[in-house]
Amino acid sequence: MEKTVVIPRRLVEEVEKRGLSVESLVVDALSKALDLDPEVVAEARLELAAKFMEEADEYLGKGDPVQASEKLYKVAEECIKALAEGFNAPTLEKVRERGRWDTWLLGMAATDLSRILGDERVHLAWSKAYEIHVWGFHEAKYRVEDVAAARPVVKWLLDFAGEALRKARSRRE
Repeated sequence: MEKTVVIPRRLVEEVEKRGLSVESLVVDALSKALDLDPEVVAEARLELAAKFMEEADEYLGKGDPVQASEKLYKVAEECIKALAEGFNAPTLEKVRERGRWDTWLLGMAATDLSRILGDERVHLAWSKAYEIHVWGFHEAKYRVEDVAAARPVVKWLLDFAGEALRKARSRRE
């Protein structure tokens, strides 16, 4: 079930000014406030990642590489966070100390997850997503074709994260 929540414009502006995602902050806040099971949080993050993938595809279809870049980056960001939650990555300790994720912690988590999951492509996918975040979104230098070339890598990460978390859940049951 999906629910629409109205967040005052002023708060949204402050969140975006700081380069953060409203949706991700909501997941973080609810997770902490309700002391949610990491599996529930991981599932929520994957759902959010799938939504961002749809939005990235819409922006690619409209020929908007800047917004497509940001949405693909958000897919990868949520996948890394979901995998970190689902596999209790060592980086989570630092995230909890700081009270939030930072980009450098996402990079460290991607490194940890590649080791834990035995697949270097996790870190490589994160690196590609970060590249388009910088050059496609912040610097607005990438063309649609540059961003579109990164899409399969990010889509792989989304599919991989979903499958890895499903396998882990079935082993626990």
